[in-house]
Amino acid sequence: MDRNYKNLLLIFADIILLALSVILAYMLRFDGAIPAVHREVISQHLLITIVIKITVFYFFKLYNSLWIYASIEEMIQIITAAVVAQGAAVVYLFFIQASVPRSIFIIVGILDVALIGGIRFSYRLLRKYKSEGNLFNKGIQNRVMVVGAGEAGVMVIKELRKHIQLNSLPVVLIDDDRLKIGKNINGIPVLGNRNDIVHIAKSKEIDEIIIAIPSASKREIKEVVNECKKTDCKLKILPGVYEIIDGSVNISQVREVGIEDLLGREEVQLDVTNISQFIRGKTIMVTGAAGSIGSELVRQIIKYQPQKVILFDVNENGLYDLQQEIKRKLAKDHLKIEFIYIIASIRDLNRLDYLFNHYQPNVVFHAAAHKHVPLMENSPHEAVKNNIFGTWNLAIMADKYKVEKFVQISTDKAVNPTNVMGATKRICEMIVQSYDRESNTEFTAVRFGNVLGSNGSVIPLFKKQIALGGPVTVTHAEVIRYFMTIPEASQLVLEAGAMAKGGEIFVLDMGEPIKIIDLAEDLIRLSGFTPYEDIDIVFIGLRPGEKLYEELLLAEEDVSETAHSKIFIGKSIFSDLSHLVHHLEILKGMVNKGEEEDIRQYLKKLVPEYTYNKSEDGKVIHIEDKKLATPS
Repeated sequence: MDRNYKNLLLIFADIILLALSVILAYMLRFDGAIPAVHREVISQHLLITIVIKITVFYFFKLYNSLWIYASIEEMIQIITAAVVAQGAAVVYLFFIQASVPRSIFIIVGILDVALIGGIRFSYRLLRKYKSEGNLFNKGIQNRVMVVGAGEAGVMVIKELRKHIQLNSLPVVLIDDDRLKIGKNINGIPVLGNRNDIVHIAKSKEIDEIIIAIPSASKREIKEVVNECKKTDCKLKILPGVYEIIDGSVNISQVREVGIEDLLGREEVQLDVTNISQFIRGKTIMVTGAAGSIGSELVRQIIKYQPQKVILFDVNENGLYDLQQEIKRKLAKDHLKIEFIYIIASIRDLNRLDYLFNHYQPNVVFHAAAHKHVPLMENSPHEAVKNNIFGTWNLAIMADKYKVEKFVQISTDKAVNPTNVMGATKRICEMIVQSYDRESNTEFTAVRFGNVLGSNGSVIPLFKKQIALGGPVTVTHAEVIRYFMTIPEASQLVLEAGAMAKGGEIFVLDMGEPIKIIDLAEDLIRLSGFTPYEDIDIVFIGLRPGEKLYEELLLAEEDVSETAHSKIFIGKSIFSDLSHLVHHLEILKGMVNKGEEEDIRQYLKKLVPEYTYNKSEDGKVIHIEDKKLATPS
């Protein structure tokens, strides 16, 4: 029904109800027989008092609310409006000296609240009963367990009841507070704590579990999720309290439980002042800006109010999507930051020369690279041209145009590489370290492992395979990898860049390594399926250039702590720029003319620890207790 038409109907109903409340008030006051003198007062002044009250109601926006969602706030609004309206009517009647018993004013006020509020809440009640007609048909409703009987949990229950199209029925609450267990909250019983999730989910035939404890730590969330994984229920979670800006909960904020919830990693604590001094008011260039890390770096950089951001990529579709996102962000937050979108290749030295000369960037974040290990094994020429020579081109330009800081995004695959991609990224680190020794620009590199959900990572692949009904493909039962989230990696890159003095290789604390088979099983369970029953897992063997264990530090690289508990510095072990440039020139000629095997052999000459024997696995060196160590 048209909203204006609805409002007219509501105004008409209010006119009838306001008239009725006056008549009922007099009948109650005079036991059903209204004296003639008072009937005359009613006939002379009823219409005017109704107009006054309707005007007050309009001023209090009683005709702007969606009464299907009426709650305590709307009731307070009705009471306030009714009291003010009755007060205005009383002032009018006293002003014209109408003969009205004082008790009538009180009775009319009470009846106004009851009738005006009643018609609005009856609409919600009718819709509620209409929607809950499906309660007797359990087969077509998702039976929901809500973990967390606090304010967030209660809001989730209200949201589920409000959005009948979700077809979700809240059945039971779980909470660790013993004082709440056995009580009913909003009509839903609190039946146990987190240790009771499995048997309660089974006994109550729960289909879906929503975790609604936004104030809990990441470790607590991990423990709850691990308990929920033992059920066959689909899991969803309410974001952390830092993500719920206004403290209110909307059903759209409830998301699928992700692998990041199983990492148990607390949010990164950043030195905002240091990063702000590093970024604010400067011209920042991000290469590979359309990629997973590059685009997230841009999102993080915006927070620190640079003067200008140059987004550089060859991926026009990705850069276009990011452009539209940033336009919305700037309009929404009224930000005055200049963004420049450049479609270009880091291989093109002449183009880079023009861009650096024209825009004069203060800081360069270099995230552009070919990263897919198997693809680069088959195309070593392209890996060398893009990763090595592209980085060399950028280093030349950064030095030439006196860039303040140059931050190279590196990878754990650069450590004892067993593939072309890793070897090229190690040479990129060598370029950065050697240029730092000769240049006024502070060159540094940041090395980390896999990021969850990045382009080409295993998570999106597994999700697609699960959506297609399986099987999920895992290379080897013993493969392990380090993981962190894209925002966490990007934030730590900014932190490392801010603290860099030049020549360092910053190594990010990746936490505990995760077995890929465990990752696959968790994703299947989180999608509401049972591994090996609903969705099968098959092993396809290690891909070319892949190894079982990734490493974060070369044996020769010592490590030292920084002011940040999750950032460490690996000692520089290469700084001979003239030696490196000599070999890069030879490699350039080889790429133009040579065979793949020749390229691999020369990469090994530059990176002696590089081996492309697929069966050879190195020791795993990882961060543990604030230092890098080899696990037992």
